[in-house]
Amino acid sequence: MKRSRRQFLKVASLSVLGLSAQLAGGAIVSAAEAPAYQPNEGGLKAGRWAMVIDTRGFETAADFEACIKACHQYHNVPNIPNNQEVKWLWTDKYEYVFPDDVNEHLSESVRSRDYFVLCNHCENPPCVRVCPTKATYKKPDGIVTMDYHRCIGCRFCMAGCPYGARSFNFANPRRYLDMGAINAEYPTRMMGVVEKCTFCVERLAKGQLPLCVEASEGRILFGDLSDPESEVRKALAENFTIRRKPSLGTQPGVYYII
Repeated sequence: MKRSRRQFLKVASLSVLGLSAQLAGGAIVSAAEAPAYQPNEGGLKAGRWAMVIDTRGFETAADFEACIKACHQYHNVPNIPNNQEVKWLWTDKYEYVFPDDVNEHLSESVRSRDYFVLCNHCENPPCVRVCPTKATYKKPDGIVTMDYHRCIGCRFCMAGCPYGARSFNFANPRRYLDMGAINAEYPTRMMGVVEKCTFCVERLAKGQLPLCVEASEGRILFGDLSDPESEVRKALAENFTIRRKPSLGTQPGVYYII
């Protein structure tokens, strides 16, 4: 009991110190100054990155698994049992992905279909506003990413995210990784930090598309929302799309073709 109390006070103290430093304007680096992946000459750039998922093209579990496996293997996402699942990309049913859609007359194929769920990289991300240490920050190109070293595990971002897009490492995630299959190009995490999809920001910096986009075989599009000639803009102009919980005003960067 005493140990649990000490741990709670430690986390609470760090949170307060982080928030105080922010307000003081000195000790905590601002989001704009936080570590970022700097694109090289071959890096991909955009005014506002966005994703369009053609849900009609995902019909079997294997279709989804190819994308999830590519994402989780590359980013060293652990497979932790006992209801402590850590996930960047996963699936759920229509009623949970789009809970504010009150259309009672959807076709059965649409209602029963599985849908990808991930961080929405919002234009107005509440997770960024509530993070006391700026471990979560938004890049100028719209990507909401993280600095794991700054995360103190307060989980304010998880409470602030209306999409359930973040996972917390209650256990040491490194214990649940296949040491022989770890991707040395991406950091592993430690117990007590939050993690989530980053739109493969580190791959964009090297001129590569996100892993799920490559593995989708054309069923997931990714591009510059500010460019009228981009693939995502053309797909949005030619298809009916919806976003998750649009009434919240977060302006998600992930669109679904239904």
